[in-house]
Amino acid sequence: MIQEIFMPALSSTMTEGKIVSWEKAPGDRVEKGETVVIVESDKADMDVESFYEGFLGVILVPAGQAAPVGSAIAYIAETEAEIAEAKQRAQATPASSNGSTSAPKAPVLVTAGSNLTSSNLTKSDRLIASPRAKRLAKDHNLDLSKISGTGPNGRITAEDVESSVQPTAPAQVAPQVITPVAQVIAAPKAAPAQIPSASEQVQPLTTLQNAVIRNMNASLAVPTFQVSYRITTTALDALYKQLKPKGVTMSTLLAKAVALTLQKHPLLNASFSDRGIVHKPGINVAIAVAMDDGGLITPVLPQADQTDIYSLSRQWKDLVERARAKQLQPEEYNSGTFTISNLGMFGVEQFTAILPPGTGAILAVGGSHPQVVASSDGSFSIKTQMQVNITCDHRVIYGAQAAKFLHDLAHLIESKPESLTL
Repeated sequence: MIQEIFMPALSSTMTEGKIVSWEKAPGDRVEKGETVVIVESDKADMDVESFYEGFLGVILVPAGQAAPVGSAIAYIAETEAEIAEAKQRAQATPASSNGSTSAPKAPVLVTAGSNLTSSNLTKSDRLIASPRAKRLAKDHNLDLSKISGTGPNGRITAEDVESSVQPTAPAQVAPQVITPVAQVIAAPKAAPAQIPSASEQVQPLTTLQNAVIRNMNASLAVPTFQVSYRITTTALDALYKQLKPKGVTMSTLLAKAVALTLQKHPLLNASFSDRGIVHKPGINVAIAVAMDDGGLITPVLPQADQTDIYSLSRQWKDLVERARAKQLQPEEYNSGTFTISNLGMFGVEQFTAILPPGTGAILAVGGSHPQVVASSDGSFSIKTQMQVNITCDHRVIYGAQAAKFLHDLAHLIESKPESLTL
């Protein structure tokens, strides 16, 4: 029997994958559960394992090339005698423009270590659920097969599981908002195709860059607003100076401060869905990290409000190292409930961040600089301050709620920074 290896959907936003390398050559023996190919997803390289044992008959999409999710990328032969049949089958099937020889199948969402070479999967194998959804279902003893998925191709998302555990209050469903005219963005007209001149060089977009573009395009459909706030960082800078030799970073101090403030403002940790406002069971702070080859990724510090600052810093160091090596698992970069983007280390004083899909707010952090500050009595002094701008989904969060969050965040950083170490 000849089995097809399909290009897996390693994330909910993935539409195509790039073959990083084949771990087996045509004719090699393949054991069940053995890694056959490494695929570049949106933001990480993933191992794809064999569902059956046999022999790698023929490779349809070589290393370095991309193929749509669900399309065949190789054939597995059950016996050595069938290798020739696999080659004949590949030659007899017309090849598409990307090297795939068959029409794309319905994509199946998998994670690293998933078995994905069979075209006749069982019912449990066809169940599409994100890793976080599976973990939540296990924590709450829920049967995933009884939950309706609202993601692509019926994929069960973490929000689907959360809605089964925690129903949304009727008063919070589909809040009526008045969107400023400035926030209504018309779909841009398609620009005419431009042919580069002989002196121009065109660098193809990476898989990661394409993923970022899709997310940003999706963000344009969300009605957002921004609120700015200046925070005096004198006490925070002094604390950082004490903790830096112990491996604590400013990024983790900010993540901890945001997480503790979110405990008082759970709506800033929520997101919008067609069913209503989704309240997240935990505070998972994502921090934007620039990648060396272009694009960005948002590693997640799970349960940041409940993790001590030293453990948080060790986790962050590990996440950044593996992110830049493209070794993060999907749940380590797509499970954030609140995002921080910090450009202060580059000397940026202020900027506005674009809201990531599936979240309610993102905080843009500028650098700390000495500022002339006027007191209520008319006197002037020099204080070190940073400006933060929060971008919010207006379907979930209103201006007053964002302002209160920033006020409490500033109070914690200015007056109680030592609480970050408790």
